[in-house]
Amino acid sequence: MSAIMNPPAPATMTPPPVSAGPRPWKWTREQYFQMAELGYFGDRRVQLIFGEVVEMPKQNWSHVAGCRKTADQLRAVFLGVGWVSEQSPLPFSDSAPEPDAWVVPGRMEDCTDHPTTALLIVEVSDTTLTHDMTTKAELYATASIQECWVLDLNARCLHVYRDPVPLPNNLGATAYRTHDTLDPADTVSPLAAPNSTITVSDLLP
Repeated sequence: MSAIMNPPAPATMTPPPVSAGPRPWKWTREQYFQMAELGYFGDRRVQLIFGEVVEMPKQNWSHVAGCRKTADQLRAVFLGVGWVSEQSPLPFSDSAPEPDAWVVPGRMEDCTDHPTTALLIVEVSDTTLTHDMTTKAELYATASIQECWVLDLNARCLHVYRDPVPLPNNLGATAYRTHDTLDPADTVSPLAAPNSTITVSDLLP
């Protein structure tokens, strides 16, 4: 998201009313995309997560390789079922994460705007593991994404999250019911492609 630096503030953005105490500014998805188009973020890698703009670390080669290998495996497995998007916005109500790889149902030719759902989301993690396994997993569960994987490059394993369910008495929060950890020699079959298998080592750089 790179463009001109320090543009004028968009006229459509009005600050929230003054309150008695401090509180964080919560951005809408529309405000976030408008700020990006005007170049407010420069060349920073940012994502909108639960209304907050989060800066992501620079990618190292291990992360780049893991993303590429993961996307290649997903394309082979979901051929004819869906198409794979890489590090592009996936808009939700108050968020616009950019998963490292995600499978969109149907054909890309039928999409006229950013898709808003996915059959499977994969985050490739080295320095962002805790964020991906907590905040990001909660975000995807809340958006009713049935399956989320977190590829841990440091521990060389795959975390598989499935079955999002509301948490009782927790202000509407949602989490995945199951969480399995797979080693490099293990295989996994995506829920949306149950007749196919992927060996975890084929995802790792």
